[in-house]
Amino acid sequence: MNKKKFEELVEKAYDRIPEEYRDKIENVVITVEDYPTRDDLKKLEIRGKGLLLGLYRGTPLPQRSIWQGVRTPDEIVLFQKDIEKVCRNDKEIEERVDEVLKHEIAHYFGLSDDEIYELMGRH
Repeated sequence: MNKKKFEELVEKAYDRIPEEYRDKIENVVITVEDYPTRDDLKKLEIRGKGLLLGLYRGTPLPQRSIWQGVRTPDEIVLFQKDIEKVCRNDKEIEERVDEVLKHEIAHYFGLSDDEIYELMGRH
């Protein structure tokens, strides 16, 4: 899938986030990269050819302080090539983009991976 079409899927997935949550998201940039960097994989202790579908780079809302001052935007990154590796067709890619974006937005709101998986019914 070309990058433009993939980015359109990300935009559509964002538009499907309930407005009550979208209204609370501030100073966040959502980007698409082909693959995670070595630093990304190292920080998350992903070894070898481990896949990373998305990543939240920033300070979750509950951990912020008024003393932090001016902040650069947080970033949510979806890794296109890794998402494509785990999907068989465009429909699966669209579903996975939706899932990964929701997962990373949940990190923005301060949820851990365990809490996110529990909400998704994956214990």
